Amino acid sequence: MGVTDYSGLSINVAQLLKSPTGATRRLELSDDIAGIDEELHVQSLLTGAVSLIRTADGILVAASLETIVQLECCRCLEPFSIPIRLEIEEEFHPTVDIHTGTVLPVSDTEEDATTIDEHHVLDLTEVVRQALFLAMPMNPLCKGDCAGLCPLCGNDLNQEQCQCVPDAADPRLEVLRQLL
Repeated sequence: MGVTDYSGLSINVAQLLKSPTGATRRLELSDDIAGIDEELHVQSLLTGAVSLIRTADGILVAASLETIVQLECCRCLEPFSIPIRLEIEEEFHPTVDIHTGTVLPVSDTEEDATTIDEHHVLDLTEVVRQALFLAMPMNPLCKGDCAGLCPLCGNDLNQEQCQCVPDAADPRLEVLRQLL
């Protein structure tokens, strides 16, 4: 999974970091994330609401976002579009103290994706990218009753039936077939 040169989900949170714990900021997001990952084929803007809440240690991001991605059906291999809904809740931690400018220690458990850089910019790109992959279905189907491809000739059975005759079953398993 390669991340390309994408930087559209950056939010300057300097003022919020100067605010007391509990301060909030709400944003309406509408961003083109087509280049977020070379394996994702995003078909529409990423839209939704983002809440930023000042915590004692950083900023909690809670977002409800949606977009449309193009996937390949696991049965017939045809491309189709599907809406994806993302629910994100992640705490981001600053790497530089907002008041003194001193570098803050980063714990071993923190990922680079959840840090606020030295310019007080919170970047949601990696968190959104990961959430997209987690929200996509494991076995995407273009429709619930997709017939798939013929295992013998490869014909798309959604468009026309083929004349292939299925292979005879293994005679050793015939006893099991009688039980059905």
